[in-house]
Amino acid sequence: MINKLKLLVVLFFVVGFVKAQNTPFYSEIQHFRTEDSIHFPPKHAILFLGSSSFRKWEDVQKYFPGYTIINRGFGGSTIPDAIRYAKEIVFPYQPKQVVIYEGDNDLASSDEITADSVLNRFEKLFTLIRKHLPNTSIAFVSIKPSPSREKLMPEMEQANSLIKNFLKHQKNAAFIDVYHSMLNKDGTPDKSLFIEDELHMNAKGYHIWQRIIQPYLLKK
Repeated sequence: MINKLKLLVVLFFVVGFVKAQNTPFYSEIQHFRTEDSIHFPPKHAILFLGSSSFRKWEDVQKYFPGYTIINRGFGGSTIPDAIRYAKEIVFPYQPKQVVIYEGDNDLASSDEITADSVLNRFEKLFTLIRKHLPNTSIAFVSIKPSPSREKLMPEMEQANSLIKNFLKHQKNAAFIDVYHSMLNKDGTPDKSLFIEDELHMNAKGYHIWQRIIQPYLLKK
């Protein structure tokens, strides 16, 4: 009986470990947790939460001198992923402000994901953060117009508009429009702002983001 019990305990932990390993972005979240165990970020900083557009902004702190930035972008993530890991990479830091870039990958993941879907997902994330961090300011950076996803631009524009309208009625919240500053005069995406994959930005693109985002960041 004791041996059977031991076997069940071992199987329980093995199954749990395998399940965790198969969870999307598990390794990236574990990397953040390891970093935090070595040097925990200061509380009441500004948290950048989002997908690869934030993850690849590795020198983001240099773009915003005078602000303490915690970058918790993890590549390929969607809004449900941000919700899934909020207890690991949002709540522990007690940030004074959360700046979110998500929605891009949501729309690209499936034709069934619409602008309304993105809004509904964002509302859940917003509500979750507000529940646990009621005094934290929340800002949403608009979905960017990547050349490689040009066919999704109508849905992107609608999702941006829906989220902007939602945030308009929320306290201590802001919508940051980077979308329109990344377009050519004819309304097409400016390819000069992107690296070769035409999805992720180069330094020129990030400088545009810096100029637009900085006025929304909370000062000390």
